[in-house]
Amino acid sequence: MNLLDTIVQSKKQEIAYLKTHFSNRFFEEQPLFNSATRSLKKSIENSVTGGIIAEFKRQSPSKGVIHAHADVEAITTGYTAGLVAGISVLTDAPFFGAQPNDFAVARANNPIPLLRKDFILDEIQLWESKAMGADAILLIARILTGEALERLTAEAHQLGLEVLLELHQEEELEKINPELVDMVGINNRNLNSFEVALHHSIALGKKIAEKCLKIAESGIDAEETLRYLQEHGFHGFLIGEQFMKQENPGEYCQQFIHNLR
Repeated sequence: MNLLDTIVQSKKQEIAYLKTHFSNRFFEEQPLFNSATRSLKKSIENSVTGGIIAEFKRQSPSKGVIHAHADVEAITTGYTAGLVAGISVLTDAPFFGAQPNDFAVARANNPIPLLRKDFILDEIQLWESKAMGADAILLIARILTGEALERLTAEAHQLGLEVLLELHQEEELEKINPELVDMVGINNRNLNSFEVALHHSIALGKKIAEKCLKIAESGIDAEETLRYLQEHGFHGFLIGEQFMKQENPGEYCQQFIHNLR
């Protein structure tokens, strides 16, 4: 069993717990459930600062601890001050070190679109996401069938959530429904080796319909890398580790964007 399989098995246990202890009605009754959502897609399209989605995470399976004592309020408000298009918040605890209130703190302090980044496999996670105040969610093609992707995307849209569909391999292209998808993310990191290969992502991006908003994910470690990906048709850029490994991620993000401009 590889790492991704291990994560999925862990997530299935979390989902079983959610379904046993909570209902859609419970989430529907939470204060943020009926709040208006913000469009991450439009924010990226209208961005004048590079269409960056800045990510908050404490650790990752490939890098271990990145920023153990990260202050979610200070970092995410620093991102917002840098005029990012959106903020991604990891909500997985076992593998990414998320704390229970990370998303709530980010939501309370930032008026911009928030992406809930997790391993979503079931509709109840969408209801949970809406109750958390998410504006968009991540769906990973590698761990979902085409039918499941369409079902979850339709349910997310019913709840007012946008979907970032993440691809890793060419065979996953057939899972894209251009009429449903909001944004397509191409992860530059190989999930098996965890190596970054920009050329692979660029080649894959060229096979995605022009109408799809394309987001580059992982391995963006310099302004020149972002510009290079822009030249090859990418509209948005999810940057996590490069920011989070700094002593002050918010300030670094602001300087990164200043250099871009």
